[in-house]
Amino acid sequence: MKVKFDEKGLVPAIIQDAGTKEVLTLAYMNEESLKKTLETGETWFYSRSRQELWHKGETSGNTQSVVSINYDCDQDALLVLVYPKGPACHTGAVSCFSERVYEGGSSLDDYQILQSLEKVILDRQRERPEGAYTTYLFEKGVDKILKKVGEEAAEVIIAAKNRSHEELKWEASDLLYHLQVLLVEQELPFKEVLKTLEERHKDRS
Repeated sequence: MKVKFDEKGLVPAIIQDAGTKEVLTLAYMNEESLKKTLETGETWFYSRSRQELWHKGETSGNTQSVVSINYDCDQDALLVLVYPKGPACHTGAVSCFSERVYEGGSSLDDYQILQSLEKVILDRQRERPEGAYTTYLFEKGVDKILKKVGEEAAEVIIAAKNRSHEELKWEASDLLYHLQVLLVEQELPFKEVLKTLEERHKDRS
């Protein structure tokens, strides 16, 4: 790998979720941390403040499994695709870039709303707040959830047959919600579904 380190022996590394494509953090690597990353398959960085190597997730458990590493056209920056096992930010946020400075156009990221929905559903499953529809579904069990998934799938078909974008938009949203509830009930993270989609895409490309 022909990487150009700066005068301090460092290269910036952009860490991106391989499934969601969300940028998780910007860190720095030196030659040794890059070597450890390649050897272990997990991200290692160089802390400029502590002036030492650090293994991401060593204490928190929020490690990052490396999928690929690319360098840019000048060979002086790295793009590291990972599958994170927890939040990337020390604040507990999924990404270190959670504070928005400017927002033009839609505020919905491609995957962020699904990720947020999954978190809400997980919270509902754990806390079971009284009166919440999601609580009702979990208390009724998998048969009820499966019935709702089937009903919403049928509603999507009807909306599509009616050629109604407005109707289809709402029914598709309902289907995605109930599918998310089913995945949580089955203890299958939505990220695993995205990972499978990505693997299939690679196989067919």
